[in-house]
Amino acid sequence: MYIICSDLEGVFVPEIWINVAKKTGIEELKLTTRDISDYNVLMKKRLAILDEHKLKLSDIQAVIKKIDPMEGAVDFLDWIRENYQIIIVSDTFVEFASPLMEKLGRPMLLCHSLIVEPDGSISGYTLRQQNAKQKVVQAMKGLSYQVLAFGDSYNDVNMLKEADTSFLFRPPANVIEEFPEIQPTNDYSQLKEWIIAATSK
Repeated sequence: MYIICSDLEGVFVPEIWINVAKKTGIEELKLTTRDISDYNVLMKKRLAILDEHKLKLSDIQAVIKKIDPMEGAVDFLDWIRENYQIIIVSDTFVEFASPLMEKLGRPMLLCHSLIVEPDGSISGYTLRQQNAKQKVVQAMKGLSYQVLAFGDSYNDVNMLKEADTSFLFRPPANVIEEFPEIQPTNDYSQLKEWIIAATSK
């Protein structure tokens, strides 16, 4: 029996922090896990920028409410849910994700949480667990599932390597170059074909 584990940002919805960067004009917030492989380094940098510019959770949530799923994402996700079970495993936060999950039809999401002060400022974050994406795949395999996974960034690689079958979806050139063993595609239709082929063996 197969179960699918997928990333969220860059796969079903645009990158949250890039949209915040565009809205605020803060170029440094455009950095994502496509650029910096160490998630903790990236998040500490982001939090320092938020503090410097006095941005609060409500400022980011206002941007997120205006983000729509990527073209074709909802239909693709609906198809997956009709034919398989899927867990979206993301390095986003509960406090960010709700409007996006509503637009995607409320799929199962595992992610992290923020530490928010009474004034609405973000002072830190709590990881659900270290190497969470990889451990989700390990847990599913421990339940006798075969796991198919796809994602786009450095923080997805351990999940993809742990899965029985994996693909990169719309990855940047640097990730494709560093991990040539993981087949990439930019197209939902092709990813659908690959999923069907992999689960029909």
